[in-house]
Amino acid sequence: MINQNKPVAVTGADGFIGSHLVEHLLAAGYRVRALAQYNSFNNWGWLEDVAATHNDGRLEIVCGDVRDGDFCRTFVEGCGTVFHLAALIAIPYSYVAPDSYVDTNIRGTLNMCQAARAAGVERIIVTSTSEVYGTALQVPIPETHPRQPQSPYSATKIGADAIALSFYNAFDLPVVIARPFNTYGPRQSARAIIPTIISQIATGHTTIKVGDLSPTRDFNFVADTCRGFIALAQADGIEGRDINIASGTEISMADTLATIARIMGREVDFVVDPERLRPSKSEVRRLCGDNRLITGLTDWRPQVSLEEGLRATAEWFVNPENIRKYKTEIYNR
Repeated sequence: MINQNKPVAVTGADGFIGSHLVEHLLAAGYRVRALAQYNSFNNWGWLEDVAATHNDGRLEIVCGDVRDGDFCRTFVEGCGTVFHLAALIAIPYSYVAPDSYVDTNIRGTLNMCQAARAAGVERIIVTSTSEVYGTALQVPIPETHPRQPQSPYSATKIGADAIALSFYNAFDLPVVIARPFNTYGPRQSARAIIPTIISQIATGHTTIKVGDLSPTRDFNFVADTCRGFIALAQADGIEGRDINIASGTEISMADTLATIARIMGREVDFVVDPERLRPSKSEVRRLCGDNRLITGLTDWRPQVSLEEGLRATAEWFVNPENIRKYKTEIYNR
């Protein structure tokens, strides 16, 4: 369904998943208009790495901010498909700066929906998160699972989903909500558990600081998540639906960290850092997604096992050119 005659717009393209999605779209032959958040350094985030290897003219990088409605309208003009990934995503920081999450996640999504409607786009994929479900009340978690806002971050994503679906119901905007579970891989922020552990080990730490190791997560390698986004953009007749991108499996944080240490061939001790613990009622204890809807509507299937994905992620982080971009001594909220 993606129109080859029009550029594909990606917000949040300078971030972890967004930069990988841009690479996947370029590899599939699409022209991409990628949004990097405006800053006075003219830094494109992870798009710096992408741009260095894609110089055939199909990648256009634009700097701006989804919090500005006028900018959003100019950004999507002439695009056929929009992938809206721009968001503030770090849960710990949402405890101390919730206003900024409302501005970026809710108002930013409103601005993008208004812009997409004005531009007459053919589809807008709005990115949700498995955090909207909170701790699983049933496993695997289907799209009909109740929403449980256990952090300011998850509350704003619930609000953003509702804004997007209201535009489908009120204005027939061709919206699809993509809901990825626990994506990991190269370039991920050190505020997430897997890169936190790998980056500490890669820089020689033998005592690794962690948060609660008992929760379970449904981890998905970033390439699988990107393939899920593209599958949802290409599928017919799925407007107005929210759809999980999930492996359908779960593993505890403790077992994940033991696997990472084994893969990296290191003997390490894990210590709980109180700064890394969520408030007790805010911690999501269990996440495991039901992927039957996406596998029924598309040909998408998870392709990368956790072992394979963790090996690829560790190999990327131990590269000195990559690890030097991380401040492993500092807890990244």
